[in-house]
Amino acid sequence: MPLTEAAARRYARLALAGVMREYPARPADVLDSAADVKPPRAAHPAFYGCYDWHSAVHGHWLLVEMLRRFPALPEAGAIAAALDANLSPANLAAEAAYFARAGAETFERTYGWAWLLALARSLARGGARFAAWRAAFAPLEQTIVRLWMAYLPRQRFAVRHGVHANTAFGLALALDYSLETGNAAFAALIGRRARDYFLGDRDCAARFEPSGADFLSPALAEADLMRRVLPGDEFAGWLAEFLPGLAGGEPAVLFAPVAVDDRADPQLVHLDGLNLSRAACLRGIAGALPAGDPRAGTLLVAAQRHLEAGLEGVESGHYAGEHWLASFAVLALTGDDGCSRRS
Repeated sequence: MPLTEAAARRYARLALAGVMREYPARPADVLDSAADVKPPRAAHPAFYGCYDWHSAVHGHWLLVEMLRRFPALPEAGAIAAALDANLSPANLAAEAAYFARAGAETFERTYGWAWLLALARSLARGGARFAAWRAAFAPLEQTIVRLWMAYLPRQRFAVRHGVHANTAFGLALALDYSLETGNAAFAALIGRRARDYFLGDRDCAARFEPSGADFLSPALAEADLMRRVLPGDEFAGWLAEFLPGLAGGEPAVLFAPVAVDDRADPQLVHLDGLNLSRAACLRGIAGALPAGDPRAGTLLVAAQRHLEAGLEGVESGHYAGEHWLASFAVLALTGDDGCSRRS
């Protein structure tokens, strides 16, 4: 199922409604004193909307992607105006300066960092039309790369749960960024650490997924990272040992879309995101397998089922999901999009 212009218009309107909406807000800042208590727009002048910082970041990513993929979109003028307003040099310099505060180096680590680099990658792919925004973005982009390169050597263990700080998901987006922008040192570091964390994994206990608030599959996110890191034949062999039942659709819970009982609940609606992120991972993994691999067909069927289930929740009318789910829908609909190069 491709991303259509009609869907792009709807998703762009959702993002436009969020990236400049300051409240409701869920700040994640550490407060050292009363002077640090600020409204979201004062604390984060670029990424104050969409309920929380990381959602604001990937809301801007969605807008950039819609403008890049559909330059003549009727919403193009509104998208450009929103990007001009929020991604100004002054606003982005303030976001970069925030990370220089004592203790702020852990802010949004690593989920928000990953989306920040995904946004930088999209700006880099946009050509001349996006050049001014990309130039303004550079100080913040470089700050996040430095923080990540300092952190990865100190991160002894991967975070393996199915919510924000999942290591595999973050590294996958960071690796795509590093390869796209030619940052060989960063790409090499990510590749080394991915192997350190995951190369020896066998017989993943995916039968215990999902947890009640997951929006990522720990098993599939890991495999989706490793298909970027390992050469094709090596990845196929690794996957056979990591998830040995894949060809037969096992474990069954990994292939079955999950039901969402309350889309107004900000935790339960995570499961809509799980369906969409699973769809993206299943499709990416299938595409990395050798021609004729019997697992690919099984994975693609499951990807389509998850995509259809996840798309049902994107435009629910509840801000709990509408402020972020469209980004995951675009990830699922656009698939690899050139991201499967090996480090």
